[in-house]
Amino acid sequence: MQTILNTLYIMTPNAYAHLENTTVRIDVQREKKLQVPLHHLGGIVCFGNVLVSPALMHRLADEGKSLVLLNDAGRFKARLEGPVSGNILLRQRQFQQAKHTGYALEFARAIVAGKLKNTRSVILRGARESADVEEARSLGRTAANLAASLRAAKDAADLDILRGIEGEAARGYFAALNWVIKPAVRPQFALNGRTRRPPLDRFNALLSFLYALLMNDCRSGLEASGLDPQLGFLHAVRPGRAALALDLQEEFRSILADRFALTLVNRGQVTATDFDQREGGAVMLNDHGRRNVITAWQARKQEEVTHPLTESKMPLGLLPFIQARFLARTLRGDMEGYLPYLAK
Repeated sequence: MQTILNTLYIMTPNAYAHLENTTVRIDVQREKKLQVPLHHLGGIVCFGNVLVSPALMHRLADEGKSLVLLNDAGRFKARLEGPVSGNILLRQRQFQQAKHTGYALEFARAIVAGKLKNTRSVILRGARESADVEEARSLGRTAANLAASLRAAKDAADLDILRGIEGEAARGYFAALNWVIKPAVRPQFALNGRTRRPPLDRFNALLSFLYALLMNDCRSGLEASGLDPQLGFLHAVRPGRAALALDLQEEFRSILADRFALTLVNRGQVTATDFDQREGGAVMLNDHGRRNVITAWQARKQEEVTHPLTESKMPLGLLPFIQARFLARTLRGDMEGYLPYLAK
C-alpha cells in the first residue's frame, strides 16, 4: 500500500524555510507562519524568491525528498535531489531500448494513443453537457477528428510523422475547448489556442500552472520507479529537458489538468481577479489565485478512482506513480506493451 505524502508549496515572497529539529519551519519577516513534521512531506516546492537553509537542503537530500524551485508563474527552474537511486539495470535497459527506433516508435504510439483517447473523452463529455445544439455539434466534429487522428497514429511510419499527427490533434482540441467553458464565464476565460512562454489569456495561464504541478508529480513517479526522467521516447532529448516525464505527462494533461481547470472556472472557484496582466501581454496567476488553485489541487489528488488494470481504488495523485511502474515493467519486458491510463 502506497500513500501520498503531502507536498509543501511555499509561495510567500521572501519566506525562509529551515529545519527545526524534525520539522520544517516557515518564517516570514522572522515571524513563524507554519511548522510541519518532515516525515509528513514528500517534497517542497518553492515559488519565486524563497530562501531555504542549507541544513534543510541536506536533510531533504538525505531522506530522498525533493526540493523544486519554480518562478512566480510556476515555470520549472531547478530541482535538488539526493544520490541517484533505482536499479541501474533498469536504466541501462531504458537507454538500450531508446536506441531502437522501432521500439521507441511503438512506445511513443502508446503514449499518443492514451493522450488522444483522453482528450477525446473531455470533448465528448463537453458535448453531452452542452446546452447549445450548435456548440455540441462542433464538439462532436472535434471528437470525430480526434478519432481520425488516433487511427492515423497507428499507421505513423516514424516519430516525426507521429509528432505531427499529435500536434495537429492538439491544435484542434484546444480550439474546441472554448465550447466546454460555460457561456457565463467564457468572456473572462476565452481560450485563443494554446499559448505559453508566456500565456496570453487567463485559461492558458491556468493550464500552464497546472501543467507545472503535474510535471513535478510525473517526474517524481519516474524517479521513484528507478527510471531516468531525461531520456524519453516521444519527446526529443535535449539538455535540461525531462523528456520521459513529458512523455508520461501526455496521457494525464487532459484528464487531470484540463478537466480540473474547466471545473475551477465553470464553478467559479477561480475568477478573473485571480490573474494579473504583465507588460507585453503575459497573463499570470497572482498570489491569491495560486493559493486557490494549489489548495484545490491538493484536495483533488486525494479523490479516488478505480484503475482499469489493477481494478483497485486509489487516489488520483497516485496515477503518475502507478503508470511509471507500468512503464518500468514494459521496459524490463514484464509487460508486452505499455498501456496508458484511460479515463472513463
